[in-house]
Amino acid sequence: MTNARFSRRVIADAIVARLVPDTIARARDAFNGAKPIAWFQVDDLLPVEMALAIRQSFPQASQMRERKTLREHKYVAAQMDRQDPQAEEALFAFHDDRVVNLVGQITHLSSLHADPKLYAGGISLMERSNFLNPHLDNSHNHDRSMYRVLNLLYYVSPNWSPESGGHLELWPNGVKASPLTISSVFNRLVVMTTGSESWHSVSAVQSTESRCCVSNYYFSPEPIGNNPHFRVTTFRGRPEQPWRDLVLRVDGMLRSGLRMIKPGGIVQTTHIYNQNDKT
Repeated sequence: MTNARFSRRVIADAIVARLVPDTIARARDAFNGAKPIAWFQVDDLLPVEMALAIRQSFPQASQMRERKTLREHKYVAAQMDRQDPQAEEALFAFHDDRVVNLVGQITHLSSLHADPKLYAGGISLMERSNFLNPHLDNSHNHDRSMYRVLNLLYYVSPNWSPESGGHLELWPNGVKASPLTISSVFNRLVVMTTGSESWHSVSAVQSTESRCCVSNYYFSPEPIGNNPHFRVTTFRGRPEQPWRDLVLRVDGMLRSGLRMIKPGGIVQTTHIYNQNDKT
């Protein structure tokens, strides 16, 4: 256990210190070599004491919003002023201009913007048997003014092993093929593109411990591949789930159609950070 507290500036300082030229070069090579889902990882991102402090700031599942459908089962929070301040500091450390610029150097994506509203970002917690089915992320930010281009996932569950499950899966050959598994090990940052081929999922958690993740998205005026488009978050079944796949495909078409008719959606999302909302 640690009683230390770290500001977003101090956490951002540590991220910048970790992203030395050699680290950036390796990450850039990995990102450029991964097709069609470009991604890279940085292990041991923060000093251990800092990473543990972030983990300890996570609330219990009962204090978070449960999302339980055929698409997913997990717990999320975006209204960060209701949480331990350390969790908010960790999230917004990735909004530091220096961090955003370094990620831009690695990915060669210009005009990157962090999202202060944390639309679909924030913190997430997954318990035993929780999962996230293969999906493509929503194409835009909350008001459709920019494209979602990068997903930043920072894992803070100590002693997470291959047997723990709850690992990030990328599906570069589509959801009928086999996925590439990226272990959600402690103190690892994974950054991936969120384009029209970026199918990804989280395998079912097998551990009795909680899988905890700090999630941010970066946005840009230009989409990945420079092809204008619009997409709601679109889910599919796993290869061994043909009936779920059929249901989720129909679900995606219906939600997409409704969003085109009513751009704000029939049900307004609550997964944004409204810093004036104290209710």
